[in-house]
Formats: sequence, structure tokens, C-alpha cells
Amino acid sequence: MSRETQLREDITRIGRSLHTRGLSPGSSGNISARLEDGWLLTPTNACLGELDPADIAKLDWEGRQLAGKPASKEAFLHRAMYRGREAAGAIVHLHCTHSTAVSCLDCLDSRSCLPPLTPYFVMRVGRLPLIPYHRPGDPLLGDAIKGLAGQHSAVLLANHGPVVSGTSLEAASHAIEELEETAKLFLLLRQQPVRLLDEAQIEELRQVFDARW
Repeated sequence: MSRETQLREDITRIGRSLHTRGLSPGSSGNISARLEDGWLLTPTNACLGELDPADIAKLDWEGRQLAGKPASKEAFLHRAMYRGREAAGAIVHLHCTHSTAVSCLDCLDSRSCLPPLTPYFVMRVGRLPLIPYHRPGDPLLGDAIKGLAGQHSAVLLANHGPVVSGTSLEAASHAIEELEETAKLFLLLRQQPVRLLDEAQIEELRQVFDARW
């Protein structure tokens, strides 16, 4: 089996898992993976729970379609993250409930929308900057993502949802799930006094696990 064929199967499997567990309602969300000769992206208006591996779009780095069904209209989000982050091997963008709820809150710290509640959030996601609201399809949103991708593996789009990269499909999907769980904790704890990880604890995660915070 070729690497491209395997990635098509993996995108289908991961999409089905995310949809089954309620993380990609309706036809929302998209998944991509880097290839040596371009990249793969789920089709436009496709339900992640009902993907056909053969339908997944293949594009070149200029955005031209090479195979599959028409690519997601949010292809430019993925391309911007890949161009700004060489380590990105895959990207997952979802409209998952708790992360999107956080993206709608006022008075977020735009440098990092979620605090260091758990070591796993620090290790798998790191600081989560907020990108100001842009209408869907606005090319300026791609420019904003590219400007942050070099320093951050994930961003939160205001009133929209998270875009998360990883070195592999599994890493990206695990990271966005960790982000969603942290967003849920953040919302549950908003009216409670919270004990965050302190700088010494975060520094230990940097030293032991190469966490980026």
C-alpha cells in the first residue's frame, strides 16, 4: 500500500471517530495530511463520519486540484499552516462545541486563550493564540494563521473554532481532542478558584517533554 493510499484510509478512520464522538457535527470540520508531492484534504460539504478514501481531494502547493472530489472551501487555512510550519504533517480543523464556545467569549487573552490547566494541554497543544474574527473564506485569515504558525502548533479562530497541526494525523487528532477537553474544563471551572501550573512546573515539562509554552 502506498503512503498516499494509507493516509487516505487514515483520514477516513480518524474522521469517522471524531464524528461518532460528536466532535464534528453535520458536515463541519476538515482534515488534511502532507504528501511528498502535495497534500490531501477532505472534500467540501463532506460529513467526516461518511468519508470515502477515493473522494478525498489531492492538491498541489498552489492549491490546484489533482484528484478526488472538490476540496474543502477552507483549504486556505490548511495551506497557510503548512507554509508557516514545516513540522506540520497533518492538520485538523473542527467546530467542536467547547472549543468553539471559548472562541466566542469576550476578554480572552489573545496570546493564549486557555490557561495551563493540565500538563497534557501544555505538552500537546501549548499556547493557543486567538485570531480575530474573519468571515468564512476571507483570505486574510490565511495570512493571520501563517503569521502565527511558526511559533504555535494550534490557533483558535474567533467565533469559529480551532485549527491544530501535528507531526502526524494521530498527533494532530490527539492534540485537538486534548484542546477540546481543556476547553470543557475551562468552562466548567470559570466560577471556581483554579490552581494553574506554575512556571517551575511548566519549565519541568519543557525540560522533560520538550513542551512549547
